[in-house]
Amino acid sequence: MNDIFKQDIKTLVQLQEAESEIVRLEAVLEKVEKEKGKLSIRLNRFGKALEENKENLLRASTGCRDIEREIQIVDDHIVRSNEKLRMVKTNKEYQLLLREVDDNKKRKDALETELLEYLDEKEKIEGIVRDSEKEYSLLKDQTEAEQKDIDKKSTDDKELLDEYLDRQKEIGKNLDPLLMKRFAKISKMNNGSAVINVRNEVCMGCFMNIPPQLYIEVQRGNSLISCPQCSRILYHIDS
Repeated sequence: MNDIFKQDIKTLVQLQEAESEIVRLEAVLEKVEKEKGKLSIRLNRFGKALEENKENLLRASTGCRDIEREIQIVDDHIVRSNEKLRMVKTNKEYQLLLREVDDNKKRKDALETELLEYLDEKEKIEGIVRDSEKEYSLLKDQTEAEQKDIDKKSTDDKELLDEYLDRQKEIGKNLDPLLMKRFAKISKMNNGSAVINVRNEVCMGCFMNIPPQLYIEVQRGNSLISCPQCSRILYHIDS
């Protein structure tokens, strides 16, 4: 029976070694994904700013077209009013049409001034959009290159993680399913640490003292002992 417990402890230690590497590699790969995510966020923000600039350009272009159409309408009114001037028979009608022509000319002048302002604004935005498109294209290429480089560097870690997962699965076949379940539960509670050694009556997982009698039991290795504080399964390495 003692040999069975000692073999279980040995197997659990091997399982823990694999688990520790799995946790470490998963943390490394998670960090890698976060780095890639940050790059994507940076590119998306720039892309969003570019789209906003394009929307501003569209509004400016629409504004220019609207003003140009209104100028054309005013021009048509002026032409029709001038045609009517040649046909009026009374001075009152003549003065009214003359005032109408004058009002339309003032309106046209105001619209042309407004159009010039819109055209200036449109030209500025067009420059911003052109520059933004170039910068976005460069940033996109840079981002994709950096993400590929990150993926390339993490390939070995991914392969190593798969190896440790397979190793952990193989090791687990030598343990009772209930013990595996216990291991998994404790590991989850302690961020991947389920089995830990004891030194000088101190649990090296939580660094708390354990009772002397319990320490003796751990040294004997005749049963699976858990730390009273952190619940990790304890084992002892002879100095």
